[in-house]
Amino acid sequence: MNLHTTPHTPRATRTRGTRRLAALAAVAAMVVAGVQAGSAVATPGDDAARATAATPSTAAALGVNPSAQRATAIKSAQAKASSAAKALKLGGQEKLIARDVIKDARGTVHTRYERTYDGLPVLGGDLVTHTTAAGKLKSVDRATDAKIAVASTTPKLKAAASARKVIFASHGGEPVLAWETVKKGVQKDGTPSRVHTITDATTGKKLHSYEAIETGTGNSQYSGEVELTTTQSDAGFELTDGERGGHKTYDLNQGSSGTGDLVTDDDDTWGDGTGGDRQTAAVDAHYGAAKTWDFYKSALGRDGIAGDGKAAYSRVHYGENYVNAFWDDSCFCMTYGDGEGNKAALTSIDVAAHEMTHGLTSATANLDYAGESGGLNEATSDILGASVEFFADNASDAGDYLIGEKIDINGDGTPLRYMDKPSKDGNSADFWDENLGNLDVHYSSGVANHFFYLLAEGSGKKTVNGVEYDSATSDGSTLTGIGREKAYQIWYRALSVYMTSTTDYAGARVATEKAATDLFGADSEELKAVSATWTGVNVK
Repeated sequence: MNLHTTPHTPRATRTRGTRRLAALAAVAAMVVAGVQAGSAVATPGDDAARATAATPSTAAALGVNPSAQRATAIKSAQAKASSAAKALKLGGQEKLIARDVIKDARGTVHTRYERTYDGLPVLGGDLVTHTTAAGKLKSVDRATDAKIAVASTTPKLKAAASARKVIFASHGGEPVLAWETVKKGVQKDGTPSRVHTITDATTGKKLHSYEAIETGTGNSQYSGEVELTTTQSDAGFELTDGERGGHKTYDLNQGSSGTGDLVTDDDDTWGDGTGGDRQTAAVDAHYGAAKTWDFYKSALGRDGIAGDGKAAYSRVHYGENYVNAFWDDSCFCMTYGDGEGNKAALTSIDVAAHEMTHGLTSATANLDYAGESGGLNEATSDILGASVEFFADNASDAGDYLIGEKIDINGDGTPLRYMDKPSKDGNSADFWDENLGNLDVHYSSGVANHFFYLLAEGSGKKTVNGVEYDSATSDGSTLTGIGREKAYQIWYRALSVYMTSTTDYAGARVATEKAATDLFGADSEELKAVSATWTGVNVK
């Protein structure tokens, strides 16, 4: 993609303390990940509670587990895993592994489990239980309804020494004994590659394959002078954010492995707003990560990407002329290329938020990065990426429903993706159809992006922050939006509480309807809007 730059931004002067102003060249990228520590919930029928739940600034007060409490809750859930398995009537060879616990404001406990069979991981066996404060099971959301059982756990076919023996239970088929292999390499654009391939351990048939490195492209724009949190050291200052889990930003020096060098400065004045200064990309990445962290905490009540108060880290200046950015679970980190000519790093606000949200998705629903679930994975990053951009309220990069609007990836000033009419990019889908899952995940995401825009803003013509939109429905219906804040709260609760690794678009409708019911009540206008909006994008 081609990146355009803006006029030079003067260097900022040093201020006292660890929060500094720095000249920021916001150049593009997409990042995000996480595990939910809590969620805002209102009791059905309580209008005051529902109104409060819809206010982002109060989300944390309505049901958040601090990091220490979350860790204790997971440990307690694991101690009770055997009794939970019996209550769910799982087979004697099945065991549950607690991965996350959320207790909402009404006392309902949502516990996310992975599953094993005879000691083997069950891919697609994850589930979420919903119990009352007294411990009574209310309901269960499962990635598969199939009975987990195989005739034998002894494979008939051998595999490479590095292969992992698993039970494959995804995508609606009967569970089978399988081998999972991971092939490492490099994609055509220079992005690292970790292709997971699942093959039947009896027949050798390929069952599934997906790329584990989740990528995105983003804005090449400047955000002007921005406030950074840095840490003073013996040698000067370093890009370590002590207020947000200790997030660090490193310079890879055009390398493609390791962490590189922690970015430091002698006077705490960082970058000059141009791609010619190596610190500028680091400033953008550091700033984007901070804004995303703040959005998670104040708008969603979440303590960091994984909900445990621990930060990921950012790596800038990856490779030569690398025009992309990516999230990698294996390092729990975001990585940004410098674009064409190494002059326009992909490190803008919405891009950083997009990539970080891939991590959040991995830590919650862990949506499989293929088919319809892969489209929902990508859409989640776009949805929260756009939401963070609005939240940042940066005059140099006003919030919008355009993805990658500043990078000029098409060479004509058009954005990478449009949320109001996804098909305007020439590839993405506006509405669901039976072939949607065959599209690349960056294009099947269009239906969920369109859903989010319509839910937030409604159909028809509208101007937001100077950008004109015109969004239509599949059935010609007219929709009235419920507002962006309510829309992203519903999406986030659905992701963190109800979605599983295999959730498809029909499942996303059910999950968001449950979330809207939790947040606003069974007779709420918000729930009616969610249902009508899904129908408007042909998810019925």
